[in-house]
Amino acid sequence: MKLISGNTLWPGTLHPRFKYPALEGEIFCDCLIIGGGMGGALSAKLLAEKGLHAVVIDKREVGRGSSMASLGLLQYSNDKTLTSCIHTFGEQRGVRFYELCRLAMQQLKDTISTLDIDPWYIPRTSLYCASSEEDVALLEEEYHTLQNYAFDVELWSRNKISAHFPFSKPNALYTKGDAEVNPYRLVHSLLHSASKKGAQVYERTKMIHCEYGEDVVLCYTPSGTIRAKQVIFSTGYETQEIKKDRGAYLQSTYAIATKPLKDLSSWYNQSLIWETARPYLYMRTTPDGRIVAGGLDEEIPHDDQRAIRAKLRGETLLKKIADHFPLPDLAIDYAWEAVFGSTHDGFPLIGPHPEYPNCYFIEGYGGNGTVYSMIAASILTDVITGVQNDDMELFSLTRTNKPSPV
Repeated sequence: MKLISGNTLWPGTLHPRFKYPALEGEIFCDCLIIGGGMGGALSAKLLAEKGLHAVVIDKREVGRGSSMASLGLLQYSNDKTLTSCIHTFGEQRGVRFYELCRLAMQQLKDTISTLDIDPWYIPRTSLYCASSEEDVALLEEEYHTLQNYAFDVELWSRNKISAHFPFSKPNALYTKGDAEVNPYRLVHSLLHSASKKGAQVYERTKMIHCEYGEDVVLCYTPSGTIRAKQVIFSTGYETQEIKKDRGAYLQSTYAIATKPLKDLSSWYNQSLIWETARPYLYMRTTPDGRIVAGGLDEEIPHDDQRAIRAKLRGETLLKKIADHFPLPDLAIDYAWEAVFGSTHDGFPLIGPHPEYPNCYFIEGYGGNGTVYSMIAASILTDVITGVQNDDMELFSLTRTNKPSPV
């Protein structure tokens, strides 16, 4: 699967990067992690800290999959509002999901504080704007729901928005406790830290196939084999080529990064900005003065059209930036299109699958992929080390979406 078309911003921000060998020969481990992106890196970090021998393999260079296309927005809020989660899953499960996202934000902050390589993690606030008058009631209801369950949120009026930003919206939710990060630097920093704790990392090492035994999984690669007690598949959207999840679907999403700008003082608190309109629009700034924007999700174009669509959608995103921030010298420096996965019910997919013994899957599908990866890494680290974690049931790959009793 071709995950990305165009040029992404992040790889050029890490020089030199850490390089890892390709696997040759036969090795044994407690846990094999297939995929060296965000989910795999977080899992390797947590497992290594627990003293388990973890091995990470990636068919590309690590961090060169979908993590490289991420915009790096970290938020406890989700594409699916808490109100909607409660309607779909019931109060207990809906609220627990949001609590886990908030907890994951703190876990990410704590984990990042231990890293040697600066991943450009910066605490931020978020502004979730009503795109039209029709969405005002939706945000008002969500405000009261979040407040009812002790989430830190403010409801901003049109006047308050226009007093802090050079644009106006009917209303907005203003939340604290969010952050931005450089996803490529974060993946490399996590894997570097994990390797210092004993994890082994192999690049350009493709899983050809696995044999699933009663007590061990045997993974074949082009130049070696890995015997693992347990396996984590953290293969992102390419998981759909391994097994098809009926609750998941793939689209294309688009993003741009502008050239560095001299003055972003009109951007209050450098808040993360997103909107209720669908397809999505997300915007953030970077430490070197760029604006990064993304969204406009649509069906995946034919391969020969993807680069063209990236260019056209990039121009649309630049116009949307200018509509919000009419700054001089706005120009695209990087533009890319990427495969993006979501689930029909709004929850990620995390846990075992009946057809894959001794294996677990991390499918952090949705706009909060890094936060979902943190949730998944925490849950699976518990399960693999023998600690019961009842939260895994929320994200079952075979769930039926029946609301739990209040």
